[in-house]
Amino acid sequence: MGPLDAFSLDHRRAIRGIITDVDGTLTTDGKITSTALAALERAQAAGLKVVAVTGAAAGTCDAMARTWPVDAVVGESGGFVFRLHPDSGRMVHLHILARDERRNHWAQYEKVLEAIIAEVPGAALAADQAYRETDLAIDHAQDVAPLGEEAVAQIVSIMEAAGMTATYSNIHVNGWLGPYDKLTTTCLVLRELFRADVSDADERARWMFVGDSPNDAPLFDFFPHAVGVANVRDFTDRLAAKPAYVTEGASGTGFAEAVDAVLAAQADPAATE
Repeated sequence: MGPLDAFSLDHRRAIRGIITDVDGTLTTDGKITSTALAALERAQAAGLKVVAVTGAAAGTCDAMARTWPVDAVVGESGGFVFRLHPDSGRMVHLHILARDERRNHWAQYEKVLEAIIAEVPGAALAADQAYRETDLAIDHAQDVAPLGEEAVAQIVSIMEAAGMTATYSNIHVNGWLGPYDKLTTTCLVLRELFRADVSDADERARWMFVGDSPNDAPLFDFFPHAVGVANVRDFTDRLAAKPAYVTEGASGTGFAEAVDAVLAAQADPAATE
């Protein structure tokens, strides 16, 4: 986890798109700031593709895809992709699992929820669960008193014992049934929407990922130019993989710092290290 200055000018100039987490990366204390939104706008205006990747609910992701300066939103930890079609301007929803399969999972999710509420004091169903389509979200620090590492680990363990994939962010533990995650669906988006085959190392190096928490670890590991905003240091001992670089600023300020580092390098091709 080196400083952002270690991200070479040549590598920054080669970036063609930015992939970003949302909660704790774009948002600051739970709010999207003008600093982060303006950075997204600058990236798009410069011709970079922008993809938001989040555990947020479908209802939230629909609003993001419609109103934020992004090219696509990967939501519910990889359960779907929402985007406005560049020609028609109409919303396009792509789900990884068929509707019937998603519906069939809810019986299992309800059993897991009952177990979590019974066994983990203070845990609660996330307030946005009513707007979710593919996963179960447990609040550990958003609208409840922070539960602590042991409780979060217990929630993850209960989900995994039920055959679910489980990850956690700074506010929720998310669990789901299905052969996907943030990384696999992000790779699908890049390949299908932007003709970027990131199985190729050279193409992978043309995309910058920005994140902040343990559920971003697969993307930190996959993308060589992965950036953690400063608050990623809060999770240093819990990251399965670490970002190559860390910003000085936290959350939305750090995201803007990473974007501007890329844009500055691309705006001045004559600059040297």
